Amino acid sequence: MTTMNIEKKLEGDTLTIALDGRLDTTTSPDLEEVLGASLDAAAALVFDFAKLDYLSSAGLRVLLSAQKRMNAKHGSMKLVHVNDAVKEVFDITGFADFLTVE
Repeated sequence: MTTMNIEKKLEGDTLTIALDGRLDTTTSPDLEEVLGASLDAAAALVFDFAKLDYLSSAGLRVLLSAQKRMNAKHGSMKLVHVNDAVKEVFDITGFADFLTVE
């Protein structure tokens, strides 16, 4: 079974979400649930991918949805500590063109 831990921290109006494990079809609903409950309070969203091992198309869909929600409220979203394997997924899919990856 695929597992992923989600750590959420709100400081001021910045929400940081750290993912540990695999973001895929099995775990992406968990992230969607956390985002649904938390994004309203955030003007800035930061995903910390330091411990993210794998990202599937289902995970990309969740990130796209989060980016659209942040854009709609004129907020910001960025991804930090992205490993080479996940960065390659962003490059191949074209997501690197509209996601802020640091």
